[in-house]
Amino acid sequence: MSLTNEDLLAISQLLDTKLKAELEPVKDDIKSIKDEQTRINLIIENEIQHDIKLLAENYVPAAKRYEKASAQLDAMQADIDILKKVVSDHSEKLKKIS
Repeated sequence: MSLTNEDLLAISQLLDTKLKAELEPVKDDIKSIKDEQTRINLIIENEIQHDIKLLAENYVPAAKRYEKASAQLDAMQADIDILKKVVSDHSEKLKKIS
């Protein structure tokens, strides 16, 4: 049994129709994914990048304040240690005097 050109054309059209029908949900899924990606990109561009920029802008001054306060705290602790020693020495001297 030999297929004619008309038979082959009919088979080709059936395959094309079936393929188009099966590809339609895939195309819809791809469009949905692209739409979601666009939405995510807009969120990243408009919200997240802005928030990260604000965090970065505020981080440097806060870090500098922390460094300064840390150095001051170390200096105050050293002063307190010296004062404790001086008070202790003076207390001993006062005990000896009295």
